[in-house]
Amino acid sequence: MGVARTHAVALLGLTGALVEVEADISAQLPGMILIGLPDAALAQATQRVRAAAANSGCPLTVHRLTINLSPAALPKHGAGFDLAIALACLAADSTVSSQSVGKVVHFGELALDGRLRPTPGILPGVMTAARLGHSTVMVPIGNEAEAKLVPDIRVVGVASLRDAAIWHGARLSPEPVEPILPAVLPSSPTAEPDLADVIGNDDAILALQIAAAGGHHVFLLGPPGAGKTMLAARLPGLLPDLDPASSLEVSSLRSLSGLGLGGALITRPPWEAPHHTATAAAMVGGGGAQIRPGAASQASHGVLFLDEAPEFASPVLDALRQPLESGWISIHRANAVAHFPARFQLVMAANPCPCGQYGANDLSCTCPPNARRRYLARISGPLLDRIDIQLNVKRITAAQLRLAAASPRVTSVSARQRVITARAAAGERLHGTPWALNSQVPGPWLRGAKVRLAPATTAGLDRALERGGITMRGYDRVLRIAWTLADFDGLTSPGPDQVGQALYLRKGMSS
Repeated sequence: MGVARTHAVALLGLTGALVEVEADISAQLPGMILIGLPDAALAQATQRVRAAAANSGCPLTVHRLTINLSPAALPKHGAGFDLAIALACLAADSTVSSQSVGKVVHFGELALDGRLRPTPGILPGVMTAARLGHSTVMVPIGNEAEAKLVPDIRVVGVASLRDAAIWHGARLSPEPVEPILPAVLPSSPTAEPDLADVIGNDDAILALQIAAAGGHHVFLLGPPGAGKTMLAARLPGLLPDLDPASSLEVSSLRSLSGLGLGGALITRPPWEAPHHTATAAAMVGGGGAQIRPGAASQASHGVLFLDEAPEFASPVLDALRQPLESGWISIHRANAVAHFPARFQLVMAANPCPCGQYGANDLSCTCPPNARRRYLARISGPLLDRIDIQLNVKRITAAQLRLAAASPRVTSVSARQRVITARAAAGERLHGTPWALNSQVPGPWLRGAKVRLAPATTAGLDRALERGGITMRGYDRVLRIAWTLADFDGLTSPGPDQVGQALYLRKGMSS
């Protein structure tokens, strides 16, 4: 009779906590009890572990087994504790070395035949183990490549419980098994759409580049066929590659969502386009016992596109207001709080009315005025006020088509290079501050003595504020866009032209 312990990781959002898995063998009535606030999937581990151990040739003791997951007050979810529970039980029975087991952090779900299944959340879990000072982790062989993305930690990939027991000193002969591997990823990523495909709509093309350069949110309003979705789909291609910290964060979210990573981190900004029937939980995250990230978090450091935005439920849209300001989503439950990053660029597209033809030159609108007002009123004013660029997109005419065919087009490659240059200029100006993009800079700083624009430069913007055309929040957002325009044009500070153009991009107003 003995006690043994090993370690696993419990994830709450992207934050992990080390869990000590203790196993005790006693001379009471035979049984296997799991304590320490497990959820339903984890509570069933006792049956999986006993069957897997028996089928692996290293059956558990017939005596009473008590497994404690400590700290007991921390909620624990999922089947990723199976391997740690099994090895702690075998170590308590002296089948494997308790000293060896105690030095390793274990991850993995067991199949009934003893093989290990790939487990979601391996990347943030291994990062947590490394952060807390552990040097060795054991993972399913299907997660080995993903775990090795974390530097300075030893990764042991095993295909079965028998292999894990042998590695920890069990006197068993190896038996080859067919490993359970994750779903095969496409051999090459899908090519990003090119901006050169867009014909006409010069204002919208410029607005898209400015949005990419400054990290600004965009609202595109126009009739069907104007190219709103086509424009939005090209925004990720204008964004630069992710920096190492962002790449690790995006990859961790993908791992936590159960999507494979292969052997490389995500380097391109993500693109999420949920359907308008999405719930608030699907948008910002949630769930019952296990809290999962939503579309807004999965789009972090990338683009969240809401097509047909008025068709989304108003509470779903309004749930985005807080993350648009803070860049974080906090999901509160009775016994836990999960935090997810949500630093996304929001792009919304909408028709101007239910029939979609209001303002179109070729067809007449059949909607009464009150129907048009009700349709766009589904997008609340406070949400719209948080959108930096609000642009009307019109259908291209035959004359514009002929003119555009004869003119050189902006490609995504050339536009991305200008975006990178503009971001570098903003980064140099904002060096030493907590911000990297113009969209992140607060209004008081923009209106402060260090970068305050001359009254002659902001005269048109001041008039718009006095007339009630924009709010104070809108005033600050126009200043942000003006600074991005200056960076995009290679200027040291905005002039009246940049402020006027920013006001047009913000509200379709002239200064």
